[in-house]
Amino acid sequence: MTDSISVPASVPDPELLQALRTAGRFAADLRWSDLPAEVQARTGLMLVDLLGVTVAGARTAELKALQRAWPVVEGPAVLLGTGRSTQPDTAAWLNGAAACCLELDEGNKHAAGHPAAHVVFAALAQAGASEQPVPGVELLAAVVAGYEIASRFGRATRRRADLHTHGHWGATGAGAAVGRLRGLTAEQVAASTDAAAGLVYATPWSVVLAGSFVRNLWAAGSNVSGLVGGRLAEAGLSGVEGTVGRTLGEVVGGLDVSPLADGLGQRWDLTGGYVKRHSSCSYTHPAADAVLTLLERHELRPDAVDRMVVATHRLSMPLAAVSTGSRLAAMFSLPYVMAVALRAGVVGPGELSDAWRTDPEVIAAAHRVQVVHDPALDARLPDERAARVTLVLRDGRELVEEVPNPVGDVGHHPFTAEQVHAKVAALVGADDARRVRRTVEALADTPDVRPLLRKLP
Repeated sequence: MTDSISVPASVPDPELLQALRTAGRFAADLRWSDLPAEVQARTGLMLVDLLGVTVAGARTAELKALQRAWPVVEGPAVLLGTGRSTQPDTAAWLNGAAACCLELDEGNKHAAGHPAAHVVFAALAQAGASEQPVPGVELLAAVVAGYEIASRFGRATRRRADLHTHGHWGATGAGAAVGRLRGLTAEQVAASTDAAAGLVYATPWSVVLAGSFVRNLWAAGSNVSGLVGGRLAEAGLSGVEGTVGRTLGEVVGGLDVSPLADGLGQRWDLTGGYVKRHSSCSYTHPAADAVLTLLERHELRPDAVDRMVVATHRLSMPLAAVSTGSRLAAMFSLPYVMAVALRAGVVGPGELSDAWRTDPEVIAAAHRVQVVHDPALDARLPDERAARVTLVLRDGRELVEEVPNPVGDVGHHPFTAEQVHAKVAALVGADDARRVRRTVEALADTPDVRPLLRKLP
């Protein structure tokens, strides 16, 4: 005889069920032509940035190794950066991993994470696998609906402090986008959203900081969860059951229902996203920007700096250790990012190579970075993710710069379309950047995205 634990079944919150149905109606009814011009323009810019970053990620040594180890069976869904097409789930897995592996993908500070990376690859895979033509406006509407719903769940989730932001709340948006593209009813789209949220991942910060590549599969897995959620809903095997309340609300942390329908269809979170300048966790960006500003303003050489002090908010404190064991570990090490910014004047994919991560001078500079918590900066979250950097020079001077948000934030030196295009060109080359841009620009006018998507690099 074995001991057993009795777990009482929780009763779904009626307000949560209503919020899910509101989200389902929003996703099912949204029309691209009804969206404000600002939302349409930002959607295109977001897609150019994300697809370009994904193509670049797919060409890294890590993703090439993963592609060789993964059974890639020919199919209808585009596998970015490879010139191949594969089955929908495989495409969602590998495209999602490629999007995350360089830490250059779009994010949203209000959602406290990356809605697009959790939604877009499910939508692309579902559209590519459709047996019927998929007008470009349908794909675009599904992406916007999925982004907005994912972002609301990001706002609503009170994530445990030991969990990373990938792999859980974003699945809601993937489920909504897939449900929309499968032509489901509003009730079924809500069921798809709820079911996808039942397939969430345990995402410990400790795994990220240890530099484990598995972290790059968490957002990818949410895209796959969206595909599965749509299938379950269409098969009649899931309903609006409040599953998300048990996963996000109990396993991941807590769930505040009130933000879920807040401004849905009136306030567009997608227009508040940020574009990433540096190939590192966004929490490191304000400090890196501050270093670059001080170096330029005072015409300093790196050797003039003796040490650096970074005052930051609580969300950045897990990144305070020097860590260079892998590309991922280094991208989540604030001292390493600071050292690279100081010595290279840029924090790009090249500065995360083995050569840079083992360079004695870079490592020594990283060990001369002190990271301190300033509670006053906590009070400015999430509108500002501020950092204050003090450069202590060898001649005894101290130079201070405070940055309220990363460069690329919509409220702080936002990227123009030209800057996004230049970023993508630097990552994948001018020709492939042009292919990405032209494909995205053609979406709204195409009667069927399936052949168009195959033109992506």
